[in-house]
Amino acid sequence: MPFEFDNKDLRIIEGLGIYNPRNISKLARELGMPVEMVRRRIRRMKSQKLLWLHANIYHTNLGLKKAVVMAEAAPGYEKLLSDCLKVNDFWTYTTRVYGRLEGYLGIYAIPKDHCSDFERFINKLKELGISQNTQIFWSTCFQNVNPTTNWFDFKSQKWIFPWETWLKEIATEKAKLPPTLRDPEDFPINGDYIDIFILKEMEKDASINFSEIAKMLGLTLQDIRHHYNEHVVKQGLLEGFEVAIFFDDTISDIYFFDFRFPDMKRMAKFALSLLDKPFVFFLGKILGQPGIVGQLYLPRKEFKNFKDSLSSLIRQGFLQSYDYTIQHSGEWSRQTISYEFFKNETWLYNHEKHIRTLEKLIKSSRS
Repeated sequence: MPFEFDNKDLRIIEGLGIYNPRNISKLARELGMPVEMVRRRIRRMKSQKLLWLHANIYHTNLGLKKAVVMAEAAPGYEKLLSDCLKVNDFWTYTTRVYGRLEGYLGIYAIPKDHCSDFERFINKLKELGISQNTQIFWSTCFQNVNPTTNWFDFKSQKWIFPWETWLKEIATEKAKLPPTLRDPEDFPINGDYIDIFILKEMEKDASINFSEIAKMLGLTLQDIRHHYNEHVVKQGLLEGFEVAIFFDDTISDIYFFDFRFPDMKRMAKFALSLLDKPFVFFLGKILGQPGIVGQLYLPRKEFKNFKDSLSSLIRQGFLQSYDYTIQHSGEWSRQTISYEFFKNETWLYNHEKHIRTLEKLIKSSRS
């Protein structure tokens, strides 16, 4: 782990995931630390890019369906593929991947009535010769997994990875998943433009002062607080807060995994066992299937041990199969929710514009 962290930092990071970045005073009280010291340490870690604090939107309750795209680039068109994936207005994250698949991974939040349009958009990449192969996983919203210290040894100041203990733990887990990892019955639009604007700003910085958002919208502070408390929170538009830290990236890698199981019960046990592990960033359930997708972050020396653990689960009949790609830690992009395309309480998804822009971009690159 980066040497800049100490025990107090780690306790603060763990507490941020419990009490959320908007309640620093309560966090300081619970930790028995002066509030200004807590704020100072948070500012330092953020300025050194050791700590990220973002709101994690529950897209399901905004009428948006999560899609994960794996796109293998046609040789020579890697950079163009990245640009093409961002032509669609509803992308949220892209990253270069390599290993089994050389290309890009994209994450999208697509209006529920335009899923078939989106699939046609992704298939167009192959038709136009930019991608050799594409795969779409329709997923629930992502369950964020915030850092905990249960795999950190404060005495030695090192992360520990007791894989055998984890394997035993999986078998004893209850099989009840949190709402985020269950197939939703519907994708209602429970928010309005102001709610989505607030969420957009909190995606950038979860600790933003509401008075700043009020100035942007020309509203009062009371207006913003009302929308946050009565709409964002009560209508379930916020899954939680993403608190992200990193091991030393010179000896660690980020992976995107696709896990498949014989049945929902074993899938649930596996997923629940990962919700307090420091090497997991997020999990999502593949809609209608006993499958989980997730972003994991592991020291290289532990990756083989993790794969050995997965092999043990396969031999036991617990895990059916898995696949993964390695993400390029220095080549990724993210954008906030596409608030500018929400008008009159509905999402504006322009498939024809996406295709025209895609064709124009590819034609320009080849001229």
